[in-house]
Amino acid sequence: MKDPRDIPNETKWRLAAGYAARLPVLYDAAFRPVAGEKYDEIEQEIWMDLSRTAFAIARDLTLAVGTAQDLAETMQVVMVILFGPGFRIEALNVSADRSVILVKRCPFLEQEGASFGAGSPVFRRCMAFTLTSVPLLNKKYSARFVRTMCTGDRQCEIKIAEAEDLTATTKKKK
Repeated sequence: MKDPRDIPNETKWRLAAGYAARLPVLYDAAFRPVAGEKYDEIEQEIWMDLSRTAFAIARDLTLAVGTAQDLAETMQVVMVILFGPGFRIEALNVSADRSVILVKRCPFLEQEGASFGAGSPVFRRCMAFTLTSVPLLNKKYSARFVRTMCTGDRQCEIKIAEAEDLTATTKKKK
C-alpha cells in the first residue's frame, strides 16, 4: 500500500478539490427531489454560511481587506483555498475604490457540465457566497455580478466597490 505522505501535495489537493467541487451536484441530485422548491433556499443559506469561512481564512492569514483591490485579492486567495487549484481567478485594480474579480475557470461549472441560463444552480451558489463574503470582510463594500459563465458569458466579472456606489449605479440603470 502506498503511504499518503508519498503522494505529492499538489496531487492530493487537486484530487480533493475535484471531488469537493462535485459535492453540490450530488447533493442537488439527492435532496432536490425530497425538498422540492425549498431546496434552493436551503442551499443558499449553506453558501451564505460558507462566507464565514472566507472571513476566518482572511483573518487567520491576515489578508488585507481595507480597499476594493484588497478585497478582490483576498477573495482570489480565499476562493482558491476553498474551491481548489482548478479555480482560475484574477483581481484587477480599476481605481482607488473599485476593483473587479475575473473568474476564468470554475470547477463547479465544470462539474455541472453546461450553461443553464438565469436559473443556474451554480450561479445561485456563487452569488450567495460572494455577495455575503465581500461585506462580511469589509462592511463598506459590496459586490455585483456583471457577467457570468453559467449564463453563457466567456468569464465571470464581479465588481467590488463601496456599497453606496454600487447601489447608485444600479439605480441609474433602471
